Amino acid sequence: MDAFQYRANQFLCEEVPVKSIAERFGTPTYAYSRAAILENHHALARGLVGIPSLICYSVKANSNLRILSLLREAGAGFDIVSGGELARALRAGADPQRIVFSGVGKTREEIDAGLAAGILMFNVESAGELELVEARSRALGKRPGVSVRVNPDVVAETHPYISTGQIVHKFGVPKDEALDLYRRAADSGHLAVRGVACHIGSQILEVEPFLKALDEILEVANRLRAQGVEVEFLDLGGGYGIRYAEEEPLNFPRLTRELATRIQGTSYRLLVEPGRALVGNAGILVTRVLYVKRNQQKNFIVVDAGMNDLMRPTLYGSYHEIVPVELRAGEKLKADVVGPLCETGDFLAQDRTMADVESGELLAILTVGAYGYVLASNYNTRPRPAEVLVDGSEMELIRPRERLEDLMAGEAV
Repeated sequence: MDAFQYRANQFLCEEVPVKSIAERFGTPTYAYSRAAILENHHALARGLVGIPSLICYSVKANSNLRILSLLREAGAGFDIVSGGELARALRAGADPQRIVFSGVGKTREEIDAGLAAGILMFNVESAGELELVEARSRALGKRPGVSVRVNPDVVAETHPYISTGQIVHKFGVPKDEALDLYRRAADSGHLAVRGVACHIGSQILEVEPFLKALDEILEVANRLRAQGVEVEFLDLGGGYGIRYAEEEPLNFPRLTRELATRIQGTSYRLLVEPGRALVGNAGILVTRVLYVKRNQQKNFIVVDAGMNDLMRPTLYGSYHEIVPVELRAGEKLKADVVGPLCETGDFLAQDRTMADVESGELLAILTVGAYGYVLASNYNTRPRPAEVLVDGSEMELIRPRERLEDLMAGEAV
């Protein structure tokens, strides 16, 4: 479905004119389509029909409690990478036995919190972490599930900052070391081996890297079973790419067909950790034009949203389509769309050809449902935006805009 479209020259989120969102909640504001999130989840679940599987939404993509509750109601579990994300998942009503704790740097306090909650498993990323999980389990009288994150040394064509599956990256351990860790876990009376895990990156558009990664963890799982160590889950991680510009999104139906072929006849359960694939195209950022500056070299459209509100263009050089909230006849303009922060790197688009605009007009920045608000900051002492969930013709404020008092609370003068 297309949750965002024009009708009578007005840009709509489901049945709500985006102009109405700005009028009611101000700008900048993140707006999400409930229908788009649910359709993305249902499409993923349909693709996995016939494969014993568990979908664990990657909380880091968008951690708003209302969105977590929505996905929990749809049947998703959760992939977390911090104690804070664990607290959010539990606050949203998550079943702890549908929570997987990933991340390369878990603290003792975070491990204790996971043990107390009774999560499904820890995805262990080093020998030191395994030792700590075992020690805390012994001290607290727990026997948690564990898997080891295998670094499959698979090249995924994506931005280098979000490529995570090569041996030069900090994540996971090589296969041989993983097998040693599994033997230690299996011999421990305080740990239960549950799965073999990997995660090769984010925004991956090709099927082949995932298949190579699955082959690697499948080999580890089969070797463990041959040694008498039972493994239930093959955790393929996430990273399923979506369309931002003209690129073709990951062919998930083809991927699931290939995955099914590889695990057919086994008793393994596939665990996937989608984040962007569930919420990325379900969100927009509504912003207002403050000024249009023109000089002999450049045109600048200055808006009230900056890199503190949407970091992806600055951090990754990411492309986000930017459209007018109200269509009108007029000339085209080639310009940089920039924010109000005191950084040359504060841009949302560069050399973008788009409809000419005037001060006061509204723009919508598309495909920001993932890694949008969660990367926002208070740089330049700017309050973070409001967040709104749209359901048909209804708007729900799911996080109010921060106030200046919020930013200074707790500070000494």
